Amino acid sequence: MGIRGWAWNRCWLLLPLVVWTAVEGVSWGAESVDVSSLDLSKMTSGWGQAQASKSLAGEPLRLRGREFASGVATHAPSKMRINLAGQGDRFTSVVGVDDSADGNGGVRFQVVADGEVVWESGRLSGTAEPEALDVDVRGVKVLELRVADGGDGAGYDHADWANAKVSVAGSTDSIEAIEPYEVIRIGGDAFPLAFIVGDDGRLYQAALGEAVENATPPRTAEAYPQGGYGYVFEPALQVVHADGDRSTSLAYVAHRTESIDAATDLVEIDLRDTVFPLDVTLSFRVHRASGAGDAGVVEQWVTITNGEDGPITLERMASASLVLPAEQTTLMHFHGDWNDEMNPVVEKLTPGMKVVDSKLGVRAHQLVSPSFIVGLDGEPAENTGRVLGGTLAWSGSFQAAFDHTGKQVRALCGVNPYASEYQIAAGESFVTPTMIWAWSDQGLGKMSRSLHRWAREHGLREGDTPRDTLLNNWEATGFDFDAERITNLFGPAKEMGIELFLLDDGWFGKMHPRLSDNAGLGDWEPNRERFPKGMAPVAEAAIDRGLRFGIWIEPEMVNPRSELYERHPEWVIRQPRREPELQRNQMILDLTRPEVFDFEWGVIERTLGVEGVTCAKWDANRYVTQPGSSYLPAERQMHLWIDYTRQLYKLMAQTAEAFPKTELMLCSGGGGRVDYGALRYFHEFWPSDNTDAVRRVTMQWDYSYFFPSIAMSSHVSRMGERPLHFATAVAMSAKYGMDIDVAELTDEEMTICRQAIAAYKSIREVVQLGDLYRVESPHDSSRCVIDFVAEDGKRAAAFVFQLKKDEPRPVKLMGLDPKTAYSVHEVHPAPGRPVLADDGATKTGAELMEVGFATATADAVQATMVELIAIE
Repeated sequence: MGIRGWAWNRCWLLLPLVVWTAVEGVSWGAESVDVSSLDLSKMTSGWGQAQASKSLAGEPLRLRGREFASGVATHAPSKMRINLAGQGDRFTSVVGVDDSADGNGGVRFQVVADGEVVWESGRLSGTAEPEALDVDVRGVKVLELRVADGGDGAGYDHADWANAKVSVAGSTDSIEAIEPYEVIRIGGDAFPLAFIVGDDGRLYQAALGEAVENATPPRTAEAYPQGGYGYVFEPALQVVHADGDRSTSLAYVAHRTESIDAATDLVEIDLRDTVFPLDVTLSFRVHRASGAGDAGVVEQWVTITNGEDGPITLERMASASLVLPAEQTTLMHFHGDWNDEMNPVVEKLTPGMKVVDSKLGVRAHQLVSPSFIVGLDGEPAENTGRVLGGTLAWSGSFQAAFDHTGKQVRALCGVNPYASEYQIAAGESFVTPTMIWAWSDQGLGKMSRSLHRWAREHGLREGDTPRDTLLNNWEATGFDFDAERITNLFGPAKEMGIELFLLDDGWFGKMHPRLSDNAGLGDWEPNRERFPKGMAPVAEAAIDRGLRFGIWIEPEMVNPRSELYERHPEWVIRQPRREPELQRNQMILDLTRPEVFDFEWGVIERTLGVEGVTCAKWDANRYVTQPGSSYLPAERQMHLWIDYTRQLYKLMAQTAEAFPKTELMLCSGGGGRVDYGALRYFHEFWPSDNTDAVRRVTMQWDYSYFFPSIAMSSHVSRMGERPLHFATAVAMSAKYGMDIDVAELTDEEMTICRQAIAAYKSIREVVQLGDLYRVESPHDSSRCVIDFVAEDGKRAAAFVFQLKKDEPRPVKLMGLDPKTAYSVHEVHPAPGRPVLADDGATKTGAELMEVGFATATADAVQATMVELIAIE
């Protein structure tokens, strides 16, 4: 509220010559604190420095010839904040332009209590009589003294707060000057994000990593800018109000910090429109660094609440709107397609708008990843420089827009506003997807390790439990299999050390059996010609062989050649007046329709409820090209893009809750759905249908910026015709699996696979739960080198992937304890190649990092793996 919202008995305006008399409510016997005795270094002054009990000219304080023994002299614009902590009683002062201005100047004074103006002068010129004030400050936490120029420029605006005192009802110990602007710091040194409440009541952000200045930032630095009221760049929020008004102006209301646990805080900042009953809360879940060298991870989202009498429409509703410095800022983003995911592009951001987005709705990440990295000191480097990693936890259409104004860069991230206007009914709220940030001042490696630790603890299911090795039948059989052919794979799988068998596409369909990709989707009953007794006997056979059993599902999709589509053609996403477009001969079921949700849940419940099924691969093999819902009314057709994904998450959450012991793999025709919005319900994801081991080296390197190895399925296959030893080595550097016909392996190949799996089990815990160090990039070198170090530093595993022929050179590792002695052992050595020269040697961590170890790996498509064990 403004001054008019306060009862007039809270302040009295007195002329300087009035005789002071007792006023009801004033505690004349209370102690008082002279403002001049406080730390004036925390008072801003438009010229010079604030002075205690003397003018800016160094003379006694004088107002129209009257001299004052105490008070504060400053220059407009000026601000001082005093912490009263609820102990104050009254604030009194006499204000005006000091006589040292020789009759020049003109100013306005304000007293602000907890963000509300409780007293203000008119314009006081250099010749105007001073004004006296007496303000009730009982219960006030923070008192602000402000001076603005009088509208004629700041020349000679010598402003005096003469005889400024705070009378105190309680203790004076807590009365102190505090920083002139309220600063809300989010993550400390580990994530240097700070917000400032400006003199205009708006919330601003200091550029990430930059110092906070004692001044109201420019309007371009508004923390969550709104369209339609003076902000001329890309807004974070665009609202059409219930009356059609398109302007929004948010002011700061309050903020609070809640400790979630010993390592996590929740910071919430409330904003409110100055005219409309529209509330916006910016939320930050801050994961504090667990060690001195850790980076910070912050989850950010926004809640928009409609307090108006009718519905409002959101045309843009970003999850995050971070302000970044502009001078050397670069962007690393990732593009691709089916079978060719996660290709990095690095470019310097220049004035204008750079947009990375997807409009695919479902399988939304097929062409573009929702993850990116911003380098604040030029191109992101592995071990130096300030970098910010961002990944949107959203499986639908998304946008990351980088608005470079010439002086700053704003990163606007969230739901793609394209065709996604969203109505909120009166009294309801809209919660944006979560944006996940990871900050590092020591390059990409530190950023990734912190994000991986966060992911294992918060972003995945059972992120602290190593995953089993897996055999998938797809490369061995395609659609051509039956119960006998599948069960015949169990023996060789167990013999080589596999722990989990996953049955892929093709096991279902009655009237339209799934013999190829053109029929059967939607008819989720086992094909009785292939599996006469259903899936339970197959699962039992796997268990009898000592294997777990898993199964493939694609519950969101339907083939036109299916009983389901024949019964319910209205259940699909399509435009009814146009010929439907197919991808992979299939269409997408409309999850916004309640009957579809119930149907898909029934499919999942029956399939995963089969006795013996303890794993499922959840696939989705097409995206949206004809958005339309026969369920949603005309005015809510734009809700399809958002509501589909929300219903999908509801379905995934229900699955995870109903089947807590079932391992779930996230897949979408490869890497078409790789985000922490979905991954929180899954154990791992399928990065790509491209299992060529050479391509996987670079692809897994780039995924590793954001996702830990435990989440990244990497399978041995025949794709690319790479040496089997090399293919197994690449799979060992992530979550190991096989997509190969084990029944047709030669004895030599079986031996290689058996040795690979045994070796993997010996280092699995380090690879899946350890800290990753990217040592040599496959993009810049003839080889790729990575190593994993256990949390306690006592074990490590190193991988060398030679991609091109080159001269042998030492491998220098990272992340080891320099003083610890390690025994060096080559694991899974390549047949026919000399064993590592340093095999069995003892070397200190310093030696291994500074001198390294020699390897015979020099020819193209060779691999060396080394285990390091600390000697107690």
